[in-house]
Amino acid sequence: MLDILCNTAVSAGCGRWKGRFAPSPSGRMHLGNVYAALMSYVSAKAKGGSWLLRIEDIDRQRSRQMWADMIMSDLDWLGLGWDEGPIYQSARDDAYMSYLERLAGMGLVYPCVCTRADLMASRAPHASDGHVAYSGRCRPSTPCYGAVAAEANLRLMVPPCPGGPDSDEVSFDDLICGRQNVALSCYFGDFVLRRKGGDWAYQFAVAVDDADMGVTEVVRGDDLLMSTAPQRYVMSLLELPEPVVYAHLPLLKNSDGVRLSKRDRALSMEWLRANCYPRDVIVAVCRAAAVNPEEMLSVLERLR
Repeated sequence: MLDILCNTAVSAGCGRWKGRFAPSPSGRMHLGNVYAALMSYVSAKAKGGSWLLRIEDIDRQRSRQMWADMIMSDLDWLGLGWDEGPIYQSARDDAYMSYLERLAGMGLVYPCVCTRADLMASRAPHASDGHVAYSGRCRPSTPCYGAVAAEANLRLMVPPCPGGPDSDEVSFDDLICGRQNVALSCYFGDFVLRRKGGDWAYQFAVAVDDADMGVTEVVRGDDLLMSTAPQRYVMSLLELPEPVVYAHLPLLKNSDGVRLSKRDRALSMEWLRANCYPRDVIVAVCRAAAVNPEEMLSVLERLR
């Protein structure tokens, strides 16, 4: 996997190469987060590119500045220095609103007043993994132009829809997971851009940010693989530049085969920094991910 990320050719004409690490400040980093940061850093730097740090703090209920500060401290302790940022999503309301109004002007945005109970009652789980696509309960029969509302969730229509693309399929190549073909109407349905109360939805904010910030490659966990489709759909509607490379990493799991989370205190950076050296943490991450530790340390030494 390290060879795949480090040796992928940079496409001609893509401009300055840039990777990014975009953690949510809802808790302390753990080994899984370190793995994503490490692979993203190495991939961008090996191509002669820069590495952006973006703090994805649009969830106002869970995000805390103290966690953002600790994330930056942990990255510094690990020797993973960022070239740009930190950029906080919470400071980008004006940019998000500008793009939202453009989509609304296309007649593709509408208010949704469905409650959680409504969504649960009308859900149709995706055949393969239980994912729930929105049923379209609030979708208007004609294009919905005009000012955006604040008292409801705002959804973006996916094809088929008036004024939208003919096909709802989004295709992209992933360095690790291969060719992906996602039917938006089946897997997502019309998805949320902004939530009631003003919080921006993840898919929309990330699409806008990656384009605005000139991100050319996205290296992240494969739990976000399918999120690539709605993000690229937003970019295509707005005619924004899309990342050139995607690489979705297999998630790290504990000895019981359960995905690592911020609840695994023994694997949190708090515990690791109190009991290990940075090199030890990098070696542990590599072994858990079946990456050659010595090769990784050699690459890091060369890039720093």
